[in-house]
Parts: sequence; C-alpha cells; structure tokens
Amino acid sequence: MVLAIVFVVLIFVVPTRELVGGASIALMLVLMFMKLPIGLALTIPGVIGMYSISGFRAMENIMTSTPISATASWSLSVLPMFILMGMLLASSGITSRVYLAARLWTGWLPGGLAVGTNVAGAGLAAVSGSTIANSFALGRVGIPEMLRSRYDRRLAVGSVIMAGLPGQLIPPSTFLIIVAGITGAAVGPQLIAGIVPGLLMVAMVCITIVLFSVFAPRLAGRSKEQREEAAMEEGATATWRERFASLSGVWPLLVLFLAIFGTMFGGILTATEAGAMGAFVAVLLAMYFRRGDHPLKHVLKGAREAVSTVGAIFFVLIGAHVLTQLIAVTRIGTLFSDTIIGLGLDRIGFLVVVMVVYLILGMFMDPLAILLLTIPILQPTIEGLGIDLLWFGVFAVIMGELAILTPPVGVLTFIMHGLSQDKEVNLGTKISLKDIFVAVLWFLPTILILVVLLIVFPEWVTFLPNLM
Repeated sequence: MVLAIVFVVLIFVVPTRELVGGASIALMLVLMFMKLPIGLALTIPGVIGMYSISGFRAMENIMTSTPISATASWSLSVLPMFILMGMLLASSGITSRVYLAARLWTGWLPGGLAVGTNVAGAGLAAVSGSTIANSFALGRVGIPEMLRSRYDRRLAVGSVIMAGLPGQLIPPSTFLIIVAGITGAAVGPQLIAGIVPGLLMVAMVCITIVLFSVFAPRLAGRSKEQREEAAMEEGATATWRERFASLSGVWPLLVLFLAIFGTMFGGILTATEAGAMGAFVAVLLAMYFRRGDHPLKHVLKGAREAVSTVGAIFFVLIGAHVLTQLIAVTRIGTLFSDTIIGLGLDRIGFLVVVMVVYLILGMFMDPLAILLLTIPILQPTIEGLGIDLLWFGVFAVIMGELAILTPPVGVLTFIMHGLSQDKEVNLGTKISLKDIFVAVLWFLPTILILVVLLIVFPEWVTFLPNLM
C-alpha cells in the first residue's frame, strides 16, 4: 500500500511525460502484486497518469470513450462464441472419450499413456481454448492412469501440464484473439497462425516423453522389475477393434474443426461467423450428449459461465486500452523502440532479449497481464524491425504461457499441485510442490527449443495464414 501511494505521488511530481509513464507502469505492477483485479490494476494507473499529463478533460474523455472503443469491435465478437463453445463442450463429457481414444492409439509407444495424454490435449485444445481447463480435465483422468501403470509421479504430472499448453495456440485461442485486438491484426489469420506451432509443441513434447521412456525406462514403468510387478499399461495390448471403436467418441472434434476452421480457412465464413457456427454446433452436441440428463439446464449453465467469463475479459481489455493510450501519450513505446534500434540489435537479437524479459516477468505476473503490458510497448519496435505481427502474436502467447509454469507465481503448477493432493488422483502417492516444479523443469527446454526454431524459421507460423 505504501509503495502504491509513493508511485501515485511520483506520477504528479516527476518533470517529464516519460517519467510519468514509467511511474504509472510501476504503480500497475504494485497493484497487481496487491492482488487487485487485472482490469483495475491496468485502468487506475492509466487514468491517474492521463490526468497528470493532460488534465481532467482528457481523463474524463478516456473514461467515457474507452469502454466502447475497446470492446465494441467486430473482430472481438468471435470471443463470446468461442468461450460459449468451450463451456458447452466441457459439460458434455467429451474429455474422457478423447483421452480413451488417444490412450488406445498411442499405448504401444514407450511412455504411451503420457503421449496419449498430450494427443488428447491437442484434441481438447481445438474445442476449448483454455490451458488450465484442459490440464485440469486431463489431470483427473490421466494422472491416476499413469500412476497405476507405475509411471514416475513427476513424468505423470509433467506430461499433463504440457498437454494443456497448446490450449492457447491451437484455435480457438482466447489469448490469440486478445493479442489480435491489441495489435490490430485480423483475428482469422491470427488464429490460423497458431495451428502449426501448437501441433509442433505437441509433437516435440511427445518425442521428449518417448526419449525419457527409452533412456530412463523406470520413469514410464518400463523397467524389468516394474513389468514383473504389474501388467503392461492398457493400450499397449489394445486390439484394432477397440481402437477404431474409440473413435466413435471423438467425432465431435472433427465436426467442430470442419465447421469452424474448414469454413474460415476456405474463405466461406469470417472468423466471427465461424465462431457463431461453432457455438451453434456445440449447443447441438451438448443437447445430444446430455440427452436424458436435463440438456437445456447444461446449455443455460454454459451460457451463464460464458457471459461471466467474457465480462471479465472485456474488463481487462478496457484496462489494457487505457494503459495503451497512456503509453502513446508518454511516448514510452517510441523511446523504447529508439533505444533498441540504437543498440543495433537485429531481429534475432531483439527476440532473444524479449525471451529473457518474458521469462523474468513470468516469475511474477500471469500471462494475460504480461501480454497486455508488453505488446503496446514493444509494437513500435516490432514494426520497426519488420517482424510479422501474426508471428509475434504466436511468439508472445507461447512465452506468456510459460508464465503459468514458472515460480513463484506459476498458476498452473499450483493448480496441478492442488489437484494431485486428491486421493482419487494420486492413489496414495505423495506428490509435493517440488515434484511439480521438477516436472516443469524437465520439459521447459523442449518449449524453449520450439521458440528458437520459430525464430529461425518464422515461415512455419505465417505460411498457413498466407494461404487464406
């Protein structure tokens, strides 16, 4: 509280606009550490800073016009549709069906259950758009299955955490839509740009799991002693009939994918129209899978949750736009851009610096806050260095996703630790917070290697949007 008061005073006494902007950003960070809602933590410094620089009339204008300008956007109208779709499908029981199919088809691989968990995560990412929701849902079914098959607790938890990460890359992605709203990029191409990196992430994590299982077979319950203690995991002996039968539970994913991305990629529907199509199909699927179990009740519940979630996201967007206007007035973005260009950094050098900054910020802030803070400041530099905005949107989301893994904030690690304390999940195995962080460290190099590959080969991100 004392620090917040200090920075408020500094906003009014520092002599230059740039210092006002710096004090406002510092106030924002302090308010976030005080656990103030992100929307307020962004709005309050922006309003105070604008009042300090331009007076009451400017502050009044920003408070009256920004809520409309920040949210009344055709490109953002896709957001409620995708969120409604995810909420409806979450209540349809599709998670267990997808996990079963992935397990049966990949169980023959070393570490097959962990690989299957990540394949299931990719499928759920295509209909959910939430990292935490995917990880939580997969954790409840995946962790006990792997522990029964004598998997090391760290590999079991780590593979579930990694299975959730593509949730913000493989469309529909809430973060990619928000990033497009901040940068001004087209929503449709921005969503399509996340497909290849998301699938690459799944593939690289699966390869990492297989390598762990081959070179340290005890981690995946494949040592000689473990094989003697317990039967091999189900799926390694699955019949082809069982595998094909399991596909009957995942057909909704294919239907939704074609309804949304087939029509959007083919130019038949805009992103917003495709989102509406996806939401309509999700309503039909929820009614079908919940037939006999008060289906209308589940649809209304999903709609209420979607309205609540969209309201919270729009509040954050309003705060981000207020802060963005302050950054423009104080010229912080331009100053930062001139400084970077003056250092003579090329594209790769700049992105390496940004990677380090994102990793550091991830230790103290959640991903959405990082994206909303950094992108308005970095955008002038991004454009000055000729970096594609669609590519940077994907890059920023990946780096932001690492923020939910790294301590001390690490939201997803704490959620997974809480889930793993459930006796029905851990099956009597003690899983400590240290185990969760060790599991994250095992897989973190894989994600960083993916980021480096995307920096070296940016066309992996942009070639699909360019075909639209």
